[in-house]
Amino acid sequence: MDKILLQHQVLARLAEDLLQAEQAMRSAHETATHEENIDENKYDTLGLEAAYLATGQARRAEGIRQAIAHWRQFRARPYDASKGIELGALICLIDTDNKQHLFFLGLDGGSMKLFSGAQPVQVISAEAPLGRAMMGKCEGDEVSIQVAAIRQQFEVLWVH
Repeated sequence: MDKILLQHQVLARLAEDLLQAEQAMRSAHETATHEENIDENKYDTLGLEAAYLATGQARRAEGIRQAIAHWRQFRARPYDASKGIELGALICLIDTDNKQHLFFLGLDGGSMKLFSGAQPVQVISAEAPLGRAMMGKCEGDEVSIQVAAIRQQFEVLWVH
């Protein structure tokens, strides 16, 4: 699997998300400023609500822009067994049911499911609970996380 190709897929997905956020922001702004939405009494809050929504969408769009900038600068290094799993690692975990799970450990803002051929690859941040649990681990190590009342156990099958 090509980590550069996965990074390009992340950037493409973030670009789509940015486009949607900007369209939602424009739509909410138009609703907030439309002459028919001028408050006629204290209970008429459509314009105010649309303004709040536009502000939220603007913040979301800015967060996506920052994620895009960070992902563009990001360079995944080859796996170094002496350092263990680091940002940019492509990891295959196997669970207690012998089911394999592929993860691409990336930057914040990139949490998404991608496909490398027919194989699903979950992009997760190093700040996510599973991402934190994998940091520094090597092939053959165990990784466990607590999800609500359930402890999930994995073994690191391979790392690239």
